[in-house]
Amino acid sequence: MASASSPAPVRVRFCPSPTGNPHVGLVRTALFNWAFARHHGGTLVFRIEDTDAARDSEESYAQLLDAMRWLGFDWDEGPEIGGPHAPYRQSERMDLYADVAAKLLDAGHAYRCYCTAEELEERREAARKAGRPSGYDGTCRTLTAEQIAAHEAEGRASIVRFRMPDEPITFTDLVRGELTFTPDNVPDYGIVRANGAPLYTLVNPVDDALMEITHVLRGEDLLSSTPRQIALYRALAEIGVGGGLVPAFGHLPYVMGEGNKKLSKRDPQSSLNLYRERGFLPEGLLNYLSLLGWSLSADRDVFSLEEMVAAFDISGVNANPARFDLKKAEAINADHIRQLDVKTFIEACGPWLQAPHAPWSPDRFDASAFEALAPLAQTRLTVLSDITANVDFLFLAEPVEDEASWTKAMKPGADALLATARAKIADISGTDWQAEPLKEAVLAAGEEHGLKLGKAQAPVRVAVTGRTVGLPLFESLEVLGRERTLARIDAALAKLSA
Repeated sequence: MASASSPAPVRVRFCPSPTGNPHVGLVRTALFNWAFARHHGGTLVFRIEDTDAARDSEESYAQLLDAMRWLGFDWDEGPEIGGPHAPYRQSERMDLYADVAAKLLDAGHAYRCYCTAEELEERREAARKAGRPSGYDGTCRTLTAEQIAAHEAEGRASIVRFRMPDEPITFTDLVRGELTFTPDNVPDYGIVRANGAPLYTLVNPVDDALMEITHVLRGEDLLSSTPRQIALYRALAEIGVGGGLVPAFGHLPYVMGEGNKKLSKRDPQSSLNLYRERGFLPEGLLNYLSLLGWSLSADRDVFSLEEMVAAFDISGVNANPARFDLKKAEAINADHIRQLDVKTFIEACGPWLQAPHAPWSPDRFDASAFEALAPLAQTRLTVLSDITANVDFLFLAEPVEDEASWTKAMKPGADALLATARAKIADISGTDWQAEPLKEAVLAAGEEHGLKLGKAQAPVRVAVTGRTVGLPLFESLEVLGRERTLARIDAALAKLSA
């Protein structure tokens, strides 16, 4: 049998179930497997574990494929690509699993268990009260032919259980080091349901064996099942299923959410769709997720996927839980936005400049006006969806009505200041309508009223854009134009006088 240290070419797998929306924990697992495969020049197998007909859906399957494409993960074998171990959807491999289960039964590595659910719970409860392990107690392990015949005659349903070896199982986890599980902590377990449907505990190791997977990188929550799988890999090798290789395992740390609890699929901030809809860049999101258990260096948090691939070492993954920090994720994404060239940034903003995100009609959008302010907007965005509120004043017939901003900026005396600023701005025309003269006009108005520029420009900003914060004011006025700027100041003065 080949060992985990075999020099076989690296082959890893990402094998999600198509249930619900993709979540960030799933993405982190995909990222580490992808980076590991690319670092070693290996193969990434994308496999769909869809044997649970009650929970799996074609909609979720389509979302998985779409998510992988959006994130930029290329896979070497799997859906839409094929490969030497096709098919890569487990729902299309059922005959194979039935054949393997039969071989395991024939070889004595598995047996039929006729215990009812009530009997199992009764014995578990008795074991708990006696202070013993409450896993399966092996009742059906040594049934005689007569006992089996009696159960069959009685019409009892049976599942197939795998027979665990009566000896400790030790393996070296790539993240956590050497681990040992004793037999009393790993009882015999089910691999086929009473209706003949194979369980994850069977299909996952069978596919790993047949697809020649060399390394399994997965979440810490699956660590307790690893000794079971190792025993099954060894049994599969004995019955001639697969090449006899037992993969090396690396269990990735938990991702923690609020209140020191594991980030759940049900937590709103775990949904990948949330980050797509807000306008995270794939590069920015993946950069942050890579930091949940790994780092490029102690003093550098922002880097490219190419740099991650070049440096990625699974032994550098920290076994301690990693806390999900939305603010840090946003900050890293903002850095990636600033690193885009302006043309790419403009293209990336496209979806948020049209329906359903944009509150203006398509005919009001002016591409040249947007392009003029895009470099300034790029330095201020946290996520791409922020662009809509930053430039809406350019394309709406009237500025947004933000009462909080109005109240904050239009304090007593704002009407007089605004009137003075309006008069000085109106003196600027033609080729002089530029940011610097506009700034000088507002500065002069402020000086007449004993105000510095910051205080003086606030009423002008709210009159023109509707908000107290936004893009640099004077560059914004330059692009908005003289006529619209003066009209908005006039409207604000009329509102103040009313």
